[in-house]
Amino acid sequence: MSIYADIEKTLGDFHLDVKLEAGNEVLSLLGASGCGKSMTLKCIAGIVRPDRGHIEVDGRVLFDSDKHIDLSPQQRRTGLMFQNYALFPNMTVLQNLRAGARRERDDKARERRITDIMDSFGLRELAAHYPRQLSGGQQQRTALARLLLSGPDILLLDEPFSALDSHLRFRLERELAEVIRDFGKTVILVSHDRDEVFRLSDRIAVMNEGGIETFGEKKAVFARPATRSAAILTGCKNISPIQKLGQRRLLALDWGMELETREDIGDARYLGIRMHDLCFGPGENAFLCRLVSETENPFSYTLMFSPLQGGGVPVGLETDKSVWESLRCGETYIRLPAEKCILLK
Repeated sequence: MSIYADIEKTLGDFHLDVKLEAGNEVLSLLGASGCGKSMTLKCIAGIVRPDRGHIEVDGRVLFDSDKHIDLSPQQRRTGLMFQNYALFPNMTVLQNLRAGARRERDDKARERRITDIMDSFGLRELAAHYPRQLSGGQQQRTALARLLLSGPDILLLDEPFSALDSHLRFRLERELAEVIRDFGKTVILVSHDRDEVFRLSDRIAVMNEGGIETFGEKKAVFARPATRSAAILTGCKNISPIQKLGQRRLLALDWGMELETREDIGDARYLGIRMHDLCFGPGENAFLCRLVSETENPFSYTLMFSPLQGGGVPVGLETDKSVWESLRCGETYIRLPAEKCILLK
């Protein structure tokens, strides 16, 4: 199974212009609120009509503005799960599942499929419950089961964990990973949570202001996010504008540090370095710094250091508790490894 979409949609001052494709994999749309992630899913599902474009799943055209093709949501067979799960409030779990399985004409086959999926999702004892009587996790499992019973060609998951607390999110994320693996077709996941996206995805499309800025295999996107906004979304907290001094030498203006890079600077305008990539000790790209603040986390310390000769913006470093507790001092050398310097547009 595969999807190809090239669409545009304007709503007021907002303009969506997205081109993407995916195979039998999990593609995540990562971005801040309002960047167009959910609208992209709704255009694919047929809930929102693009102004222009083409959408096809496994070679079957769902929408084409030039050819005047616009299949209904029911005809598209796209399983869209909303943030609030959209269960029918006046129906029990069993009735919601029967609504999902309505395409199955054989009554015995339909009930057998429903029974099997209730057992698989742990819903049998909840069959007579209404959505208001279910926990967030139970509602999510019911919504997923209903989607799968509808026989979708593609799964579209819109912030599936946004309504859940952190403990429940962790458990259900593992359950969702199993569902995705068993589904075996294209899944598009919308999220603003970088860790969730990294754990569940094969590839990532970073969205900003209605468009895709960075697209690629998840490890490559995290290693080289390409743009400042993509770096921020993937968790990079040390970002400074730069002045180019040479092909591989720059001045990080916020920190006042002259640094060597392993890559040609080209037309990059910013430098990023992740907090866990900074090191203690002398060497290339090392600067004597003064400790500005120390924050204790459950299993690490977040430390802010200001170069003794440099700009006024501190640089952040995260390290294991044992490392900092053995070193703790007011001044020390902080090193920004050249191979860890991320050049950004």
